[in-house]
Amino acid sequence: METGDEPPARGLRARVRAEMVDEIKAVARRHLAAEGANLSLRAVARDLGMVSSAVYRYFPSRDALLTVLIVEAYDALGEATERAEAAVARRDLRGRWIASCHAVRDWALAHPAEYALIFGSPVPGYAAPPDTVGPASRTPAVLAVILRDAVAAGVVSPNRNERLPRALRADLKRLLADPRFAGIPEPVLARAMTGWIHLFGLVSFELFGRFNDMITDTGQFFDYQVRAMGTQIGL
Repeated sequence: METGDEPPARGLRARVRAEMVDEIKAVARRHLAAEGANLSLRAVARDLGMVSSAVYRYFPSRDALLTVLIVEAYDALGEATERAEAAVARRDLRGRWIASCHAVRDWALAHPAEYALIFGSPVPGYAAPPDTVGPASRTPAVLAVILRDAVAAGVVSPNRNERLPRALRADLKRLLADPRFAGIPEPVLARAMTGWIHLFGLVSFELFGRFNDMITDTGQFFDYQVRAMGTQIGL
């Protein structure tokens, strides 16, 4: 055996453990789809044909399992958004915005339970740890880059008559301390945040049935709204 090679028994144990972790997560996701975020390790264990104490060898608590599912959902959404935005020419700022927004909707419609986990009602008794912050920032980071590029190109700028409340300006200053938002004027960031809220409001309304008996073609309605938001932002 070459130096640094993993002993066969240890490698086998690692693979078996990884497969069991994946199986637990798959069952947990099925429970999320059927019952929402009220996840029970005991119920997951029952579906796996295991005693609940066995599941605790892989996830020490329900919250630990939820955190893994939340992180993976944020990462999957972020990856989908990054991939869609990267496929558009850099100079096409409006196209990058539209593609990113559609990527968010497409991912949400394909993964409704995971979307509900990260953007639905808070899970009772669960407090998200710092581990979730980086993955949760991936999609906003894509939109921040588009905004920064638009400001640098002179496409987006503050309006002369834009006035922000003092308290809001203080909040925006804190956000602008993040390097990802560097160079974005406060009024432009405020406008972009309106678009961000609008985007996820649209997706949530569609996913949770709030457009039922109101909008028949939700895809066209979403595209119209996304384009209107881009215009409001200044793209």
